[in-house]
Amino acid sequence: MKRILLLSDTHGYIDEQILKHVSWSDEVWHAGDIGALEVTDRIKELKPLRAVYGNIDDSTARSEFPLDNRFEVEGVAVWMTHIGGYPGRYDARVRDDLRQNPPRIFISGHSHILKVMPDKKLNLIHMNPGAIGIHGFHKVRTMLRFVLDNGQIKNLEVIEYPRK
Repeated sequence: MKRILLLSDTHGYIDEQILKHVSWSDEVWHAGDIGALEVTDRIKELKPLRAVYGNIDDSTARSEFPLDNRFEVEGVAVWMTHIGGYPGRYDARVRDDLRQNPPRIFISGHSHILKVMPDKKLNLIHMNPGAIGIHGFHKVRTMLRFVLDNGQIKNLEVIEYPRK
């Protein structure tokens, strides 16, 4: 069993509210637009981190984190990228690979809009945790937490904070 905290679009912002949930987790996954490596360094001081870079991230972040991160945790195949689209509207860069080798969970960020939705054609769950940072058009800061246990996704929770 692994407790996962999924966040995206920090844009250089991290606070005690985020870190409280980092402490709850066994692993933290960051779906890009980190903004400043101080964010990921702070998370890595507390928990293991899997991350991808986003479109606003500089060459330093791009040298530390990949564009795509494919991995398996607790028998669940995961593909995380920053710009990935949604079921029925996947980004052209990932569309063919998704069809040929779909993961169980496909994660993207970028939109600042929290969405969790099934793709029945590809038999996967799409997750976008929204944005937990304070920069962008979103009105509410969001992230997701859930448990992976023996091939199952359990106890999915949305975490919301007002934007400061």
